[in-house]
Amino acid sequence: MKSKSAEKIKMPSIDELLGVSGEESATDIEISRIHSFVNHPFKVLDDDKMDDLVESIKQNGVLTPVLVRPDKNNSYEMISGHRRMHAAIKAGLETIPAIVRDMEDDEAIVIMVDANIQREELLPSEKAFAYKMKMDAMKRQGARNDIADSTYTQNGWRSETAAVIGQQVGESKNQVRRYIRLTELIPDLLDYVDKKRLQFTVAVDISYIDKEIQTWLFEYIKENGTVKAVQVAALRTALEAGPMTQAKMISILVNSQPGRKQEQKITLSEKKLRNYFSDKYTAEDMESVILELLDQWKRGEITV
Repeated sequence: MKSKSAEKIKMPSIDELLGVSGEESATDIEISRIHSFVNHPFKVLDDDKMDDLVESIKQNGVLTPVLVRPDKNNSYEMISGHRRMHAAIKAGLETIPAIVRDMEDDEAIVIMVDANIQREELLPSEKAFAYKMKMDAMKRQGARNDIADSTYTQNGWRSETAAVIGQQVGESKNQVRRYIRLTELIPDLLDYVDKKRLQFTVAVDISYIDKEIQTWLFEYIKENGTVKAVQVAALRTALEAGPMTQAKMISILVNSQPGRKQEQKITLSEKKLRNYFSDKYTAEDMESVILELLDQWKRGEITV
């Protein structure tokens, strides 16, 4: 009898992920006639694993066919197999074994994501856009069946789309939502998440902030290092109170750094100041005089 832990780590086969039936057979297709999936969220890297795959293809050919769908231009869109095709090109192949299947856009998106999401060491940005693409596709499929933001599982029960995706990939529905929030980041900040220069949960909080202010945040992080959750919380609170400038944002981030003593605000009422200034002095005039006197005191030109 299999243990529960053994059942949990059992991974579906390639055929199960792609929904390949035993009746579908592969045919060799010219690589020049195959183009990448539109907005493909998974990166194809020239790393050590790619070098190993290229060497394997040189020796044994492409053992697992790619999955493509025909388009209107007498060519094909890649659904699953971008890494294999890239490796085949590097290995000098001109054709690649492929299973050709007609499918609608949303069906193609779901299959494309499912075929790639099981890969190890996926970047946060890859998960973010993959989950979003799949969720949007499933919602559209659900809308066509009048179930809006829900979908039916393979067992026939109705559930929230994020929960269904989470069950399929081993994440909670809230974690799926957090990853999708990352798609609201500007590219520079999302790149910092991938490079671990910006903490995941902090990045999720930043995703709720206006894109222009995100640009200021990126510049701040680039110059000063990362930001903490408490700093972003202070910034978001200030944004709810009123307009923001870049200088004001920097002041908030600096003063809300963990362990930093908060600045104390000193105020002098106009009533008090009028004991020393005539009515011809405006508030700006009085402030200017006070700052000038303080500068003189600091330089030792006057004593108190």
